[in-house]
Amino acid sequence: MNIKNKDLNLLLLFKVLYEELNVSAAANRLNLSQPALSHKLNKLRHEFADPLFVRAARGLTPTPKAISLSADILQLVSSLEGFYQHQSETNFLAQADQLVIYSTDYIESLLLPDLLAVLTEQAPQVQLVMRHTQGILPKQQLERGDCDLAIAGFYRDLPESFYQQKLQTEEFVVLLRRQHPLAQQPLSLSNYCQARHIVTTLTGDLDGLVDQELAKSGLQRQVCAGLSGFLSPAHVVASNDLLLTCLTSVADIAQKANPDLLLKTCPVALPAVQISQVWHSRTQDDPLRRWLRKQIHQLLTRE
Repeated sequence: MNIKNKDLNLLLLFKVLYEELNVSAAANRLNLSQPALSHKLNKLRHEFADPLFVRAARGLTPTPKAISLSADILQLVSSLEGFYQHQSETNFLAQADQLVIYSTDYIESLLLPDLLAVLTEQAPQVQLVMRHTQGILPKQQLERGDCDLAIAGFYRDLPESFYQQKLQTEEFVVLLRRQHPLAQQPLSLSNYCQARHIVTTLTGDLDGLVDQELAKSGLQRQVCAGLSGFLSPAHVVASNDLLLTCLTSVADIAQKANPDLLLKTCPVALPAVQISQVWHSRTQDDPLRRWLRKQIHQLLTRE
């Protein structure tokens, strides 16, 4: 099969249609009229001897063959785009663009003060959008290009088309106020379980990592509330006789805001949490996104 007889622009058409699943949106993105796009789509279908995209209740739906081709084609087009972007890489920081990061309030508090300063100085035309990861990997958003980067400590079993980079490793500690009855005594597993707790629950599940570890030994703690963020629980603990088991840096942020809070060693043996940044292969070679990942790695890595 000779590549000189192939129209590589058809691969770009496939990529855009696969991401948009809408003829009008794809035509607009490619700056084509709908008749022109339909003509190219017919050539694409002939090329692969398959309809590839068929009409559905809303827009288009890919055929099984389109789905099987998608990973290879998206990677090929991403590599070509990256090649041409490299040619003008010296100017990429001066271009207007928008970067979307899915993360948590805790990561935002660690990252944004320094990252925004870097963007202001080196890439002033770039806008940064932060969105909540909701406790799961934003897989579809990363694949579609609606998300450039996801940062958290709970991403597992990544698909093959995804990359990840370790940023830092966090241990768990227990946060409580100085007026708490346990503040002036050692925190044992027994009094830890008897105390009242609040937890961060991004998915609405009150049965977290601590509870799962306790259950292995037939133990249970008293969870009285689940909150949807990492930072707000510390404010609740500051005025109530409650315990919060959290990452060390979350506790550090809380202590800086309220010196009346204390840290204690967690009596439950919990595995450390690895904070990582995750991205899709479609942005692997983009110079601005690669630069962003480098800045974040430098700002958050703790060797």
